[in-house]
Amino acid sequence: MSLAEYAIAALVLCATLLIVATTVALWRAPGALTRVNLLGPTVCLAIPLLIAANLLRDWSTVGFDSHDAVRGLLAVAGVWVIGSVGSFFLGRAVHEVTVEREVAPRDGVTWDA
Repeated sequence: MSLAEYAIAALVLCATLLIVATTVALWRAPGALTRVNLLGPTVCLAIPLLIAANLLRDWSTVGFDSHDAVRGLLAVAGVWVIGSVGSFFLGRAVHEVTVEREVAPRDGVTWDA
């Protein structure tokens, strides 16, 4: 095996460990809001590591291609932006659902439990 293949294997192994750790944490999380917040390691670290491993494999077999480098950078940036915005909106939606119903009624609406 070449040095690039060892680096690719290390990147994939790190990403796999992050995904497994996130999965275990999701199973043990007490609430939905906590589960939404636990997706960070997978979105921010594991997926970019897998993209980097794919780029390294392409570069080690075919050679460096600037188009692939730009696409890889755009993919990582897109994952980070979409992950951040998605986590924000999911967190807000889950938080609105889990708010106590003991709050003072708004606009004359009463909560019948």
